[in-house]
Amino acid sequence: MITTRVATGLGQPPASSQRVAGLFKRSRDAFQKWRKRQGLQTLCDLSDRELMDIGTTCDKIEYVASTRWRMSNAPIILMLCSACVLVFASEAGAQCAARDVLNNRLGLKEAPSIRVPQTLVRSAVDVPTWKKITVGTFSDSFALRDALNAAGCGVGGTAEEVLARPAFSLSATRTDVELLAVSAAELGFQAETVSLGQIYARAQQLGFALAAAEIGPQLRLQYFDQPIGEFLIIAMEPIKTWKGEPVILTVANGGAGLILIAQDGRIDAEIFVGSRLLFVRSNKVEPREAAVVHY
Repeated sequence: MITTRVATGLGQPPASSQRVAGLFKRSRDAFQKWRKRQGLQTLCDLSDRELMDIGTTCDKIEYVASTRWRMSNAPIILMLCSACVLVFASEAGAQCAARDVLNNRLGLKEAPSIRVPQTLVRSAVDVPTWKKITVGTFSDSFALRDALNAAGCGVGGTAEEVLARPAFSLSATRTDVELLAVSAAELGFQAETVSLGQIYARAQQLGFALAAAEIGPQLRLQYFDQPIGEFLIIAMEPIKTWKGEPVILTVANGGAGLILIAQDGRIDAEIFVGSRLLFVRSNKVEPREAAVVHY
C-alpha cells in the first residue's frame, strides 16, 4: 500500500484538505462507475506488493491502458487510477503533490523534452547523460525518509520496507552521479517483454553499470518536474524484503503526485520492452563481459 505520512493536529481539518478529500472521493466514484459501465477489471486498488505478487508492474498496466483505450482519455484514466492508491500529501512544504508537480512543469523555462524514436544502442559511451543528481546528502536512512515525507512524496509499502533494510546503504561522500536512461528495445530486444536478467546482462556488456539503491529515493527528491505517466525503473541490484522477495525501485508519476514504489526484482521478472531503466556509466572503457549480478 502506498503510504504518505501527514502531520495531524487537533480540531477540524483545514478547508483545503476537505476540498482535496472531496475531489479524491468524486474522482474515485466516477472512475468506479466508468469501470462498471465498461465491464472492465482494474488493478488500481492493489498495492505495489500485490502487483509484484501477481507478476505485473505499473509499466505493464500503463501499456495495456494506452493500447486498449483512446489516447485522448489515457491521461484522465492514469490520473484517476493513481488517485485510487495515492493519498494526497499535506500542502505544507510538499513538492510531490499533483498541483505542485504541475506548477513545476509550467514554470520550466526550457522547452519540454521530446521523446525521439528509439534507436539501437551500441555502447554506453554513445548515450548522453539523462540527468545528473547528487548522492551522499543524508547521514542515515531515517533522514532520507523524513525528507521524502516533508516533500509529500508517496512511498509504496514495499519501497518503504526496502529503505529500512540493512542492505540499503547511503553514500558517505557527497557525489554527483550521471544517470543514463535506456529502454530494453534500445538495447536490441524485440519481444514484447524481456527478463530483467537479460536486460542487465546486455546493458553491462555495452558498458552500463547498475545504479546504487540510493539513486531511487534521491532521484525522487530531485525530480519534481517528472511528466505524468512516466515510470523509471532503477537498474539496481535487488534488495530482499523481510520475506526474502528481491525487489527493485521505480520512480513514477501516475498523475496524482510523485511516488517511489517497488517492483519484482527477480532475475526472470518480465519487463515491458518499452520501459525505461536508469543505469550509470561503467568505469570500464571497453567492457567485454557482463558483470555478475547477485540474486
